[in-house]
Amino acid sequence: MARRMEQTRIDKWLWAARFYKTRSAATDAVAGGRVHLNGARVKPSKEVRVADTVEVQIGTLTWKVVVAGIAERRGPATVAATLYDETAESAAAREQHILERRLAKPPGADLGARPTKQARRRMDALRGAEKRRRRDGT
Repeated sequence: MARRMEQTRIDKWLWAARFYKTRSAATDAVAGGRVHLNGARVKPSKEVRVADTVEVQIGTLTWKVVVAGIAERRGPATVAATLYDETAESAAAREQHILERRLAKPPGADLGARPTKQARRRMDALRGAEKRRRRDGT
């Protein structure tokens, strides 16, 4: 007779729900304080149950989800998506964050065009002259 699981370790659940690619990555995230269970920082061995609230920070994104199912093994993404329900405010905040990042200028966009070969040689000459001046002490 198969017994239905009611709880599992939080690192196993995060891995099974596909928040992290490996179980060790999930364990490191929990140990590093990037995962909170019911508003409290927990250890990787903490048991998670249905209806618990889990807050996961992955990079700059924060997910706040309610546990809807328990799984100890990693399955297909369609099954993993049924293990949790994201809160409405979390989904809205995440979408807003993604939109802001999409609209932001990429790093280095304000630097202008790439220097030409002639401009690069002038910069190298200036740097060389600066090095010689510092070396000679003048």
